[in-house]
Amino acid sequence: MIRSRADFLAYLEADRLALGRASVPPLFLIQDPIWFFQRLLRRLEFYTNCRSGIFWWLMRMWLKFQMKRARLLLGFNIPLNTIGPGLALMHEGDILIHQNARIGSNARMNIGVVIGIGLTEEAVPVIGDHVVIEPGAKIFGGVTLADWTHVGANAVVNRSVTEPGLIIAGVPAKVVKANPFYPGTAQSHASTG
Repeated sequence: MIRSRADFLAYLEADRLALGRASVPPLFLIQDPIWFFQRLLRRLEFYTNCRSGIFWWLMRMWLKFQMKRARLLLGFNIPLNTIGPGLALMHEGDILIHQNARIGSNARMNIGVVIGIGLTEEAVPVIGDHVVIEPGAKIFGGVTLADWTHVGANAVVNRSVTEPGLIIAGVPAKVVKANPFYPGTAQSHASTG
């Protein structure tokens, strides 16, 4: 969660690096819609969490208006303070995240992702760091996904994955194999050495 200006700048830089964008930010939605949306999301988080007073209230209202317009155009429904730094949205299109879900740093998401509640409002997913979620994946209920989990395309995740560095796929999702990009696997050390 962004709690200071330093956090805000760190989140922006981590998002920029995750997306592979140039240091010059887009001024308009049409220039680079995904990067524009992510910067808007982080600004709104910063002003909501760290600024008070009438001027900042007006700024928040303006940013909320811009955010609503961007959400409608791009299909992203990502609430404030749900995702850590290093977010990489890969495509424009529907992404739906419940407001109580928690997603760690360096998350990578594709189109058609749904992260939602289970039977109760308290049963929401908690997702670790360096998680990749492929197109069409659905994650529901009070599940936990460990760091470096890779969720396959169109997978339906309704059970926790507590061991880091695994690839899960299918309906319902099951462990398929170890993630070769996980730093703890022998394959990743062999490929870097």
